[in-house]
Parts: sequence; C-alpha cells; structure tokens
Amino acid sequence: MQVGLVNWTGGYLTGECYGDGVTVLGSALGKKQTWELKVTTKGGKPTLVALIGHQGQRLLVDADGTVRCGQPASDKQSQFLLEVHPSGAWTLQQLESKKYLESDGEDVFCITQGLTSYHMWMPQLAMHVHVVLFNPSSQLYARADPELSRVWVDTPVPFWEDCSFILRFRNGACHLETFNHKFLSRSEKLVKKPSAETAFHMNLRPGCLAFFTDRDGRILYPQGSRGLLCLGDSPADKEEWFVIKRCPQWVSLKTRAKKYMTIICDSEVYVGSRKVTPMSTFQYEVDPDNKTVRLRYANFKYLAQRQFQSVVADGCCTEPETGFRVLWRHGKVFLRACNGRYLGTLPVGLVVARAVDPGPGEEFGLRLANRSFLLLRGCYGYVGTGPASSSSSRGEVLQCNLLEPDCIELLPCRHGVYHLQTRGRSFWSLTPERTFKTCGKFALNFCLEIRGNNLLAILAPNGYYLRGDREGALVADGEELLEECLWEF
Repeated sequence: MQVGLVNWTGGYLTGECYGDGVTVLGSALGKKQTWELKVTTKGGKPTLVALIGHQGQRLLVDADGTVRCGQPASDKQSQFLLEVHPSGAWTLQQLESKKYLESDGEDVFCITQGLTSYHMWMPQLAMHVHVVLFNPSSQLYARADPELSRVWVDTPVPFWEDCSFILRFRNGACHLETFNHKFLSRSEKLVKKPSAETAFHMNLRPGCLAFFTDRDGRILYPQGSRGLLCLGDSPADKEEWFVIKRCPQWVSLKTRAKKYMTIICDSEVYVGSRKVTPMSTFQYEVDPDNKTVRLRYANFKYLAQRQFQSVVADGCCTEPETGFRVLWRHGKVFLRACNGRYLGTLPVGLVVARAVDPGPGEEFGLRLANRSFLLLRGCYGYVGTGPASSSSSRGEVLQCNLLEPDCIELLPCRHGVYHLQTRGRSFWSLTPERTFKTCGKFALNFCLEIRGNNLLAILAPNGYYLRGDREGALVADGEELLEECLWEF
C-alpha cells in the first residue's frame, strides 16, 4: 500500500533526494511524497507499521527525536504504532520511545508523548488512480450503468470495463469517475463534470480499505436487493467498506483466421467464436519471479498444458503447467507451454501445444478486453499535456512527469495495434525530435506489449519504445526495455 501523509498545514511528508532529511515542504503528492506502508502486525489496535521512502530507505527516529530516512540499527527504531481516528486522520507513535511523529510546518520530529492536533496526518492513497472497488461484505464489485446513470455493487468478476473507476483527488476530496468519464454525485446519479456534489471524503485504512462520506457525514454503501451505491446513515455489518484494487488486465486472443480462443464445455479450449464473450476473455497474470504468464478465465480456473499436448482450462495458479512464456512480435504473441512447444490449433479448432518453432499458425493477436483508454504512469509521473504547452498553436507537447494523468483513448486498429487519441479527438503525432504532440490529423500505429502486472511497453511507429525522460519529455527512442520504458496502466 502506497500513501502520502498530509500534516496540519497541508504539507506532505517528504523524503528529500539528497541526504537523509525528512520535511513537510511538499505541496503535492509526487515521488518524494510517496511512502510504502509495510504492515508488521494486524492484530488489535493500533497496527504496527514501517514507512519506506522513494529511495528504499526507512523512516526512522534517532534517540534525540530526529526523524530521517536510513537503515535502522534495530527494527524498533523504524516501527510505528498506527492508530486511525474517527476523523480519518492517522497518528504514528514510535514503538521504542512511545513518542508521536509531528511537524512544525517545515521540519519533522518525534519528541512528545502527549497527543495533539500537530500529530495528526491525513492519508492519501498514492497507488495508480485506475482502480476497481471490491465490497468485502457482499463479495461483489461496483459497476457503472450508463443507461440508468447509476452505480451498482453487483458484479462477482470485474472483467468488463464498466467495473473500472478513476480516483480524482481535488482539494482533499475524492471524485469517483466512471469508465465513460461521468462522476458519481450525491444525488446517486452520474453527472458530466466534477463539482461539490461529486466530492467525497475517503477514509483510508491499511490494506487499501476505504469508505466514502459526503460533506454531511453520510456514507456511500450498497443498498437494496440490487446493491445500488448511494448515501445513507446506517450501514450494517461493515457494508460501507471497499478494498481498492488495481484495475485488472483482461485480454482476448485472436488467431489469423479472426476467431477467438474460447472456453466451451466448462474446460475445453477451442478457437471458434467470431465475437468476444465472457468465455473468450482471460485475466493476464504475470509471475514476477519467473516471468511466466497465466491466463485465468471467469470461473477462476487457469489454462494448463496437459497430457497429449492438449490445453485445458482446469488449472490452478500453483501448477507449473499453467505458466506460459510469451514472445512478443509487434503487438502479437506466441505462447510457449511448459513442454517447450508453442500453442496453436488443430483443424477442428482445438488448442494444443505441439509446435517446436512458432509460425503463422501459432500467432495470436492480443487485445485489451476491458480498456478503451489508458492512464500511463512512469518513473517520473503521469503522462499528459502540461500547462506550459497549452497555448501552443501547433498542439500540446506530451510530458511524462505530471501529478495527474490525461485519458488516452484507445482505438483498436487490429489485434495488438492501436491508434492513440486525446480527449479532444486529435491523434498523437511524432515530431522529428521523437517527442509527441496532440495535434495529429492522421492516426499512427502503436503496438502495446504487456510486460508485467499492469505494466505496458509501447512500441512507437518509428520502431522504438516510448521512454520517459528525466527532464519530463515523452520520447520514442528506447532501444531496450529499461525501467524508463515501462508504464503502469
């Protein structure tokens, strides 16, 4: 869980780039203001946590009360007792000295045991803003209904785009933006623009648990037999809590014959359908340790390579037979099973792993099944158009170091190949300097490659990967997949 912590003056707890200093001079939630919350124990109240800064150093307290980032001499030096107060504020009490973390508006220290308002920190979620909302009480996900202009909590598996939301933070409030760029309002309806009527306060707990309240203290929670998400005063059995999760990556796989890989008879894997259905969408899970990919469909089973080279949808995530190596080629993929052979199809449409060398019959076009837009975040921030370029008559220059993302509309051209468009309906254009502007009249071809869980590499029309430059420019000059060429989406 990644958070920013705001003190009583509105300043963010900041780990400085040089030295080991910690201040509250940050005015916005950037990289230096992002802290990874490591929960050590969860039993009872308060919770024992450690805070890790952007350079991998822990927030720790010296014997004289000085707060800095570094490697602690003992675990207790960097452990804090976290308590969440009714207002939503957090207090952090250093485990060894029993003194509270506080600030004077500039410096941070830990010198007093008496609790005051100077020790209160308001948490702000620092994860990527494209999320899904899971209600543990009902075991269901929230879903926007564009026809009825409502949000329902009624979906067991979030494999369609209508389950995704964007968290927009403005002046300490959170606005819930739906997949079609509408906002949930206090009137229960979806509206076109954010306003005071769409502003909610997010009450945050460790584990990405949150509930939302309006300015009058009323709580958002699912109500009625259909689970309408609306305001009320008396939720029962912790109905108001949501786990905020990253929006999962669901994909479809299409052959050169323009037929989709599909599950039939509950577990058999065929290529036959010409339309995307729930049975032809798969959650694309990347194992970070061995870099293999697992494909899970809606009944929580995984594709697995079984005997006689057949592929069956009856696996579990712990089986090595469910891991596939992926070879990317201009937005298309070849999948190699654990037997060392590549997936292809028999004349009857059955999917098998029998090809020693991949050819046209083993090529699959991969398309994102639950995304019509991207919100890209790299090493230095989000991708979008900065305020300095807004007056350019020849289009706005795209930057990669913004605090908030622009929506990048995805226009599928063919499987694995997309056109990228701004909300103003103009296309991305490539300049001679290999940077990008938003003034293009003609669509360019971009290839999307999933390189991790919620991680993309984007191959530009010039044959190079998109790279985030330290100075803030988005450039197409990446020859290798370095960290700067990977984009959280």
